[in-house]
Amino acid sequence: MNNVIEQMLTKYEIKNTNDEINALKEIIQEIVLAGLSRSNFFDEVAFYGGTALRIFYNLDRFSEDLDFALIQPNKDFDLSKYFVYVKKELKAYGINLEIKTKQKNIDSNITSALLKGNTLEHILKFFPNEEKHKYDHILKDLKIKFEIDINPAIGATYDFKYKLLPNPHQIKLYDKESLLAGKIHAILCRGWKTRTKGRDLYDYIFFLATDTKVNIELLKNKLIESKYINKNDNFDIDNLKKLLIQKFNEIDYKEAKEDVMPFIKNIDSLNIWSKEFFVNITQNLK
Repeated sequence: MNNVIEQMLTKYEIKNTNDEINALKEIIQEIVLAGLSRSNFFDEVAFYGGTALRIFYNLDRFSEDLDFALIQPNKDFDLSKYFVYVKKELKAYGINLEIKTKQKNIDSNITSALLKGNTLEHILKFFPNEEKHKYDHILKDLKIKFEIDINPAIGATYDFKYKLLPNPHQIKLYDKESLLAGKIHAILCRGWKTRTKGRDLYDYIFFLATDTKVNIELLKNKLIESKYINKNDNFDIDNLKKLLIQKFNEIDYKEAKEDVMPFIKNIDSLNIWSKEFFVNITQNLK
């Protein structure tokens, strides 16, 4: 095994196959970010979403995708020109993944790419002392999606963060206030009807527990863009709390819990989830 990967694995508590796959995906995510940082990618793009929150702000759950947003809208943004940096970085650590742009089925502000490779091959590369037969049930390819919003709502504010592994690099990303705005937008606007993504709720609790204030300007612009509110609507923290409380009264919490369980260690922390719980903690939103 590569010494750097071995070093990166030391921060994980590995107890089962699910833990191994989560660690594998996250290390690959960090290697991809390091590769992108070698280019001028973060001159025009910022990292955001659940993976940004975990890697740079210590969220205690795993996240599957890499989400980015342009600093300035650019309908002609070409994601594929950065693939060479990603491939070179992955290859340096012995990781064999294909990367391809996903074709849009509809007119969208999101440009996507998919990293894909053999799950078993990489599990055995990261955990060479394991026995192959343990993983006979792993038939699906390893997949990591990344998406870039090429026409983002205005109002985001940013941080610069540094990482030492897999090699020293700098990342530009949304600050916590802007990440919270994005997370609340997801809670309100994901098109899942009552099937709210449990990962969104888990992250929402994390933000409130760390006393994060919401970037209200960014959130308003994102809600207008999604046609959830109108441009001339009154929108302040009290209006926002009312919208969230209405949402929390509609959610199927059993399904929300099932969504987040594979990504967290302490599933007992979900026992308290209910509409009463989320309505109550929302009073602390600032």
